[in-house]
Amino acid sequence: MPKFGIISDTHIEFWKDFYYKEIIDELKTVFRDVDKIIHVGDVCDEKFIEELNKIAQTIVIKGNADKNKDFKDFIKITVGKYKIGIIHILPEDLERFFKENEINILIFGHTHYPLIQEFKPHGLLLNPGSPINPKAPPLKPGFQKPKERRTVMLLNIDENDIISTFIIELKKNL
Repeated sequence: MPKFGIISDTHIEFWKDFYYKEIIDELKTVFRDVDKIIHVGDVCDEKFIEELNKIAQTIVIKGNADKNKDFKDFIKITVGKYKIGIIHILPEDLERFFKENEINILIFGHTHYPLIQEFKPHGLLLNPGSPINPKAPPLKPGFQKPKERRTVMLLNIDENDIISTFIIELKKNL
């Protein structure tokens, strides 16, 4: 069964001149064993997708900052028993969205901070954060102030339909 590398919110046009090679090198290492890469929007430079395709076949979703009309707003794929929806901005009515699209997992971006969260009773929410322009997650009462971290995600669904997903923190300094 496949292993996915998940990335979002690269906004690469702002960072290309400074960090392009370093980012690609990091992603080559982190995504070296993946079967496919999912970019969950706000790519902002199609050459970056060409580089990701050299690592593994890349599925791309249109983000609110993307201008490419060929990128789709929503894609649904099936892996084993799971129906996975891929979208950039999390829909307001999640319950309705899960039911209408008959999905178990929803991968989204836009927030620039990572998330792995159960969405009862429907499934799982995944957000890889941002490898370039991270933001700290919202403060939760009783917890220390969260830090911004440069992140991507790995998602593996094995032959027994067991899901494992990991938030990968990239090097602290580019």
